[in-house]
Amino acid sequence: MSGIRNQTQAAAPAHQVAISVRHVGTVLGGVRIHKDISLDVQAGEVLGIIGGSGSGKTTLLRLMLGLERPTEGEVLVLNHKLGNCEATDLAQVRHRWGVLFQQGALFSALSVFDNIAVPLRELKSLPKDLIAELVMQKLQQVGLKPEDGIKMPAELSGGMIKRVSLARALIMDPQLLFLDEPTAGLDPASSKRFVQLIESLKREMDLTVVMVTHDVDTLFALVDRIAVLSDQHLVAHGKLEQVVQMSHPFIRNFFLGHVQRCAEDNIRSFRDALHHQDDPLPADPALAHPQPA
Repeated sequence: MSGIRNQTQAAAPAHQVAISVRHVGTVLGGVRIHKDISLDVQAGEVLGIIGGSGSGKTTLLRLMLGLERPTEGEVLVLNHKLGNCEATDLAQVRHRWGVLFQQGALFSALSVFDNIAVPLRELKSLPKDLIAELVMQKLQQVGLKPEDGIKMPAELSGGMIKRVSLARALIMDPQLLFLDEPTAGLDPASSKRFVQLIESLKREMDLTVVMVTHDVDTLFALVDRIAVLSDQHLVAHGKLEQVVQMSHPFIRNFFLGHVQRCAEDNIRSFRDALHHQDDPLPADPALAHPQPA
């Protein structure tokens, strides 16, 4: 697949740090959200962020996106210190990541094609025929048909909205992909197909992925490590099979009934089975016959 990722911005080598959160504290509206949080996201890995309601998961994601500034500490993304970047530097680093928002965040007045094309048109430097070619490539890559490009968001099923949003997030061929509750609102079959699609694209595009989720099966299928937020702190950060053995009350409750599944051999078997099931790219029956939202 041809893309627009600049050759000088090729994916970072494995084991290189893509994101570094250093001693971050966050206070919003006078409320303390985070205290002294430090973690690294390695290039090429999938990091899952979990925590209870109000634990600061989405705020941490927003810090990594430069949408919030930490009260204390610093956040570095692809060696850029967010919060102290010049506007032009921040714009450049933002072109190197894509974001899938929980509800899709599609523009209701724009067609599927135009929604996906938005980031390309914002560059104001690409010819129309190249934009059209890249949009068609991304439609195919996420398992949609060329004729889906003329549809409006109101005509799409929940699974189709996720795929269109993912296509838009990947249209710039980013190095980083941020996912906010990627399977929220999907039925189990659609959720599994979407997880398969993410896993396939992660391998194909050599992506580093940061994902907020509360879905245990999504964690089993995708993550290399997880970060657990509770009581304003990062209470765990490591491999799934290690974290589930910790005695923290939130961790015990979150993984209640799943500890045995989290054994390394069981995770490997689960992922092998998922990987060898049906090709995730073709649209499922719900996508072929979408119901109005």
